[in-house]
Amino acid sequence: MARDEQVDIERGSPERDEKRNRDDKKRMNSHEHDEHEPSDDDVENEPDEYARLLKFVERESARSAKHKDADEEENDEERPRKRLWYAPWKTVELEDDHAKKVPRDWLETDPAQGLSDDEVTRRRQRFGYNELESKKESFIGKFLGYFRGPILYVMEIAVVLAAGLRDWITLGVIIAILLLNAFVGWYQEKQAGDIVEQLKAGIALKAVVIRNGNESEIEARDIVPGDVFVVEEGQTVPADGRILASYDDKDGKQAKEILNKRQPGQDRDKEKHDQEEEPADQGHDRRESVATAVDRRTPAKSDEQAPEETKTEGAAGNDDHPAEGDDKAEQDKAEADKEEEQRRKGPSVFSVDQSAITGESLAVDKYIGDEVYYTTNAKRGKVLLVATSSAKGSFVGKTAQLVTDGGQGGTGHFQQVMNSIGYSLLILVIVWLFAVWVDGFFRHTGIATPEGNNLLAYTLVFLVIGVPVGLPCVTTTTMAVGAAYLAKKKAIVQKLTAIESLAGVDILCSDKTGTLTANKLSVHNPYAVEGVDLDWMLAVAVLASSHNIKALDPIDRVTIVALKDYPNARKILSERKWKTQKFTPFDPVSKRITAEVEDGEGKKFICAKGAPNAIIKLCNPPKDKAESAKEKSAEYAGRGFRTLGVAVQENGGQWQMLGLIPMFDPPRSDTASTVGEAGQLGVRIKMLTGDAVAIAKETCKQLALGTNVYDSARLIGGTDMAGSDMHNFVESADGFAEVTPEHKYRVVEMLQNRGHLIAMTGDGVNDAPSLKRADCGIAVEGASDAARSAADVVFLDEGLSTIITAIKVARQIFHRMKAYIVYRIALCLHLEIYLTISILVLNETIRPDLIVFIALFADLGTIAIAYDRAPFAKAPVEWQMPKIWIISTVLGLLLAGATWIIRGTLLLNNGGVIANWGSVQEILFLEVALTENWLILVTRGGGTWPSWQLIGALLGIDILATVFCVFGWISGTDPHNGHTDIVTVVRVWAFSFAVIIIAALVYYILNRITWLDNLGKANRGRKREEYEDFVTNLRRLTIIHERLGAEEHNPGDPRSRDVYHFAQEGEGDAKSEEGSGDEKKDEKEKNKKQ
Repeated sequence: MARDEQVDIERGSPERDEKRNRDDKKRMNSHEHDEHEPSDDDVENEPDEYARLLKFVERESARSAKHKDADEEENDEERPRKRLWYAPWKTVELEDDHAKKVPRDWLETDPAQGLSDDEVTRRRQRFGYNELESKKESFIGKFLGYFRGPILYVMEIAVVLAAGLRDWITLGVIIAILLLNAFVGWYQEKQAGDIVEQLKAGIALKAVVIRNGNESEIEARDIVPGDVFVVEEGQTVPADGRILASYDDKDGKQAKEILNKRQPGQDRDKEKHDQEEEPADQGHDRRESVATAVDRRTPAKSDEQAPEETKTEGAAGNDDHPAEGDDKAEQDKAEADKEEEQRRKGPSVFSVDQSAITGESLAVDKYIGDEVYYTTNAKRGKVLLVATSSAKGSFVGKTAQLVTDGGQGGTGHFQQVMNSIGYSLLILVIVWLFAVWVDGFFRHTGIATPEGNNLLAYTLVFLVIGVPVGLPCVTTTTMAVGAAYLAKKKAIVQKLTAIESLAGVDILCSDKTGTLTANKLSVHNPYAVEGVDLDWMLAVAVLASSHNIKALDPIDRVTIVALKDYPNARKILSERKWKTQKFTPFDPVSKRITAEVEDGEGKKFICAKGAPNAIIKLCNPPKDKAESAKEKSAEYAGRGFRTLGVAVQENGGQWQMLGLIPMFDPPRSDTASTVGEAGQLGVRIKMLTGDAVAIAKETCKQLALGTNVYDSARLIGGTDMAGSDMHNFVESADGFAEVTPEHKYRVVEMLQNRGHLIAMTGDGVNDAPSLKRADCGIAVEGASDAARSAADVVFLDEGLSTIITAIKVARQIFHRMKAYIVYRIALCLHLEIYLTISILVLNETIRPDLIVFIALFADLGTIAIAYDRAPFAKAPVEWQMPKIWIISTVLGLLLAGATWIIRGTLLLNNGGVIANWGSVQEILFLEVALTENWLILVTRGGGTWPSWQLIGALLGIDILATVFCVFGWISGTDPHNGHTDIVTVVRVWAFSFAVIIIAALVYYILNRITWLDNLGKANRGRKREEYEDFVTNLRRLTIIHERLGAEEHNPGDPRSRDVYHFAQEGEGDAKSEEGSGDEKKDEKEKNKKQ
């Protein structure tokens, strides 16, 4: 950022130059306005009526222009500015990356030469890389993030307190704990991020650009505004661009001719010239046609108001259809305008599939000068384009940014849980400290003296033990390690907190193609009409297909590939030397594809394939053959097949129906078993597909999914069901067919209203809102950049098994985090309870230097929990914080009681647990360290053996704590220099082991208590009928404005009045269709007469 600002100051930026030019123009325009603006006196004193009127227009025009300039200046002044850190006396304008405008002269690149390397560098400094990217924290910012939060703030206060007490050992250890947690957490997150970036680099989009006069292939992210790049059929458009010319027209001569023809001045001159040359009668007809078209746009008058001569002319023209001639004239005019528009635009040089952006299912033709959108797919042609913006400023980029901004704000659920734990423990620390300080005042305990036994020392001890400083580090590390593992399974976790959401998902809204099915259409037992050779029918179907193998439509591809099983059909194509004269792609009106072909003998054929009913209607076969074909088509549809009809016309003769080709996208081989596994995991799968209901139901049958699949039209505006009934309907349905992105969003919204956690799959730009709305948005393999940007998890492999694997891994990660949180809360309560009672009863504590080592050992050992083997739950998981607190409190009380037993034995005359010699502080330190260290083995649960990383870390801590106890390290002036004999150490080990066995039994029993197991669980599927009905009705309401009394009186009559009221959606539509005034009424009356 600083570098960009420095360039802006020293060299000037295009925006600054453009602003300066704009300001100059404004000043010049202002002077012109002042010079030409008539004064008020000039206007009012002008004697001539029309001259005065014209001067008034000039004055108002000038004032309007001045107001416009003032508004622009105000908008310019409102831009935020930033003071430079390296030059605080200077400020620069800040501009959002998505709002940056590319200077117009940047787009005038020579297509033959392209940009130079220096120019590319300069433009990249201004606009950055051509990629959609989420906001990334800097290295320093991310590292410092591990020092922020309620838990970390408490430890930072402890640092200041230790420094004030001059307890240098404690100070050093606390700082070491903070730095260790920050470094480990940052490193693990960075490592997971690096793996993700490597995977993303492997799927990076490539582009061919012209730079320094040469074509070269680069990564699409390196394109800058003004770059000239090449796109051909089958490729993805790497940036928003404007078509310069066809690739065959590199010098641009043909493109210039086309653009010159579009000049409005030339068009007007040509039209004037044509009018002057055309015969008078033709000119009259043309003017009459235009007049008729204008007349049609004028509001109709009522029959009572229409002049009599008009009615007479209408009657004389045609009694039955008085407007038929006008309609024909209008149609002729429209066709003529269309032809003229086509002539002006020139030939289509390119076509793209932009369905992921606009929802259009057909490829869109593009002409010279047209805009082409980033991430759309080229279907035909090879063109030169100039990049008009970077990805962030593109149509797709702005859409993705809107979705991202809409999802920002607030704190994520996982962070809310962490904060609640931190604040709760902080409140407990304050409560314990309050009790200790009150006791200290009664005991006359000093605030800072004597050393080690004063109120500030007690405060330092409670601050260290009262909050789990390693909590942010351990949870982040656990999620980062899991994210790295998922990345190896082709699942990129873009937000670590998405793992928690994925673990709790109970409904997966999955698309069909590529996820549940193999995305590989195949021909299944084609049907030939009686008397028709099957091989001839298949050959005709191939003839009626696109032959551009670089960008074959899926249906054309499967039609062609099907010939591998039909050698005679291949023979027909190879021996008869076919030539395609004309190919017409799929037409949504006729619902068929046609090709005009000629064989080697000169015979001409028109081959067609398309929707069965359309082909039957085209051929008009005998009734028996038509019925047979319709029955076969219905049978195929009932089995979930997509069916194509095939027909041929020879030498201009009658169309002949040849047969039907059924196609089917089979389920993936592993999908059925994966669906069963999902059911065992408590995840219900709802299919949301764009295919027909029959196909969706057949797929559900083959996958053992429920067959309650409905048409999506019932989701939005297609039903009068109450809101609660609509929610029941969506919740009970097994899927929806013919869905759009709006339907997906609606399904997610209603299921979330019922308390479900939803995972949603999507791939298009228009799927981004539903992906963002879902608890866990999943961008499937091949998804658009906008969908990936909005998603929480991006999959690089097809199939449902990858998603189910991710859910399992997420639940394992959740299990590790939950085990650590129960463990860490129990540890905090353990020492808080013990030390509070110890201070109140014995007026003693464990020394701060030993306490900080206990805290250090607790964090060092449990970081390895991230690598532990963990089971995955058989049902969706959730935090259940009340249950966590109850179990942690019971375990904390148990450990505190055990520590008190050890301390109580030391009060006995025979020394209790001490066999020969030992230090009270060191023995307590060892017992606390061992029991707390081993507690993680209890909270992690059974079912799997601990990992070697966890066992190794715990064993290392145990050995280190034992050495501390045996040799009395940092024990000061304790008896025997703090040394403890081996027999005493063995006794402490045995006692600690017995405590952990009891803790394990207690933990097991607590988890088997039914009411406790259900405590804190969310009520999934909860019904809120009144709320649901209200919201649904609110969506359907339309405000209707009526003028009551307008029928009897004039609208301006005071006896008529405005009335506004709510109407149901259907009523509102009806009202809008009825219109207002006499226009619609007259049309209805005319329709009745006709």
